[in-house]
Amino acid sequence: MFVSAAFAQSETHSQPAETQAVEHGAPGAAPETLHTETGVPHDAGHTGVFPPFDSTYYASQLLWLAITFGAFYLFLSRVALPRLGGVIEARRGQIEQDLDHAGRMKEDADNAIAAYEQELAEARMKAGRIAGKARDEAKTKADAERATVEASLEAKLAEAEARIAAIKEKAMQDVGSIAEGTAADIVEHLVGGIADKASVSAAVKAAS
Repeated sequence: MFVSAAFAQSETHSQPAETQAVEHGAPGAAPETLHTETGVPHDAGHTGVFPPFDSTYYASQLLWLAITFGAFYLFLSRVALPRLGGVIEARRGQIEQDLDHAGRMKEDADNAIAAYEQELAEARMKAGRIAGKARDEAKTKADAERATVEASLEAKLAEAEARIAAIKEKAMQDVGSIAEGTAADIVEHLVGGIADKASVSAAVKAAS
């Protein structure tokens, strides 16, 4: 505001007398064509000093600079920086919570894996014991069945051997009778008489 007022005042003072006379309608002054929207002649803009570079306004400029810097500093210290710090603290707390949660989850996963491995080892040991017990039971059962079969076979073999011995004995008895009859027939045929059965039986027994 101070700069705008000073700039307008400077522009007014820097105008030539003829231009001021024309603007105020002084008598006897020739009208001059204006080329700007503010009503200042075209040649009047080239006179005077640009207000920001004028040493007369340095004090006001420094005052407004100090006020603006102070307001900006207060805004940063009271509003922006606390909010930014709060956001950073909130994110830091969230990150720490996430890390703690991840650590707990990892610990739970490790415990679950250890329990699973222990249960798996126990299951393998139990399966090994069950397999060994089943193998032993199957072996014992097979041995018992084999012993039963062998005993049955031995009994049948003994029975068969007894039958064979009886058949052999009977056959030998039949062979002796046949041999005695055959020998008696041969003697009767050769001698032409009836052979003595006792002599023929003794002779067959002696030969056998």
